[in-house]
Amino acid sequence: MHASYDSKIEGNVIFTRVDAAINWMRKNSLWPMPMGLACCAIELMATASSRFDISRFGAEVMRFSPRQSDVMIVAGTVTYKMALAVKRVWDQMPDPKWCIAMGACASSGGMYRSYAVLQGIDKLLPVDVYISGCPPRPEALIEGLMKLQAKIDGEESTRDLKTTASEASH
Repeated sequence: MHASYDSKIEGNVIFTRVDAAINWMRKNSLWPMPMGLACCAIELMATASSRFDISRFGAEVMRFSPRQSDVMIVAGTVTYKMALAVKRVWDQMPDPKWCIAMGACASSGGMYRSYAVLQGIDKLLPVDVYISGCPPRPEALIEGLMKLQAKIDGEESTRDLKTTASEASH
């Protein structure tokens, strides 16, 4: 009998990278901060209904507290009057955080070429995924979440830990 081989333990061991494990956890438990500013917010709400079931992404719990959220979904027209409030909520979200611009208005100002409308939320926040449409269907938001999951899966999640450790050693 070989002491180095145990058939009972062999099937229970998984080898992976820390980055891969952290990214797997992050991408499968996205907690959205809904920033519903116009008609796109109705489609955002429909995505959480049983017909479209956003819960299969671990994103069924819409958090209305920025400190419990990690992905902001900006859905609708962003006016300059609301821009500072959106930015304040974004700044209160903990890192890592991601942003989805949902709809034509959030992405580029839509049909509103006005002094009062911000011509795209990317002038204010770093946007990770753009969802086109006026308003976009719930299926489009689900596809946007899948694209965000793919982006999160490719990130180097331990980069900040490496820089902190190297700064501490100096």
